[in-house]
Amino acid sequence: MGLQWMVLSYAVMVEAIVAILITLPSPKLIKARIVSLISLILQPCLFVIPFSAFQLLDIYWKNEHRLMCVGESCTASERDRYEKSIFKAQRNVILCASACLLYWCIYRVCKYHKEIETLEEVEKRLKEQ
Repeated sequence: MGLQWMVLSYAVMVEAIVAILITLPSPKLIKARIVSLISLILQPCLFVIPFSAFQLLDIYWKNEHRLMCVGESCTASERDRYEKSIFKAQRNVILCASACLLYWCIYRVCKYHKEIETLEEVEKRLKEQ
């Protein structure tokens, strides 16, 4: 299970870097090339969404079938292990949500940039006429 979370955390890290890269101010030509490259990569990287959804379902299933450790019958080590698993599950939910949110943000920024380019082309043609 650790490998799946490592892959997802690396995917979130790459998405965060890409999101920063496309939102930083840069010259128009460089920005257009970066956005076009990212737009080509977006469709193959769509695997992040179903992968995150599967991981969320896995967390939900484990949460529903987890043994509860509350009360005086639990030892201190059992209670610590239970709380650690809860914190780990919460961290993983945040990781899945951020993967989906970052992918959506990158998609929307690329789409807005393409729409702006087409509107600028239309404006340029109208000015020439």
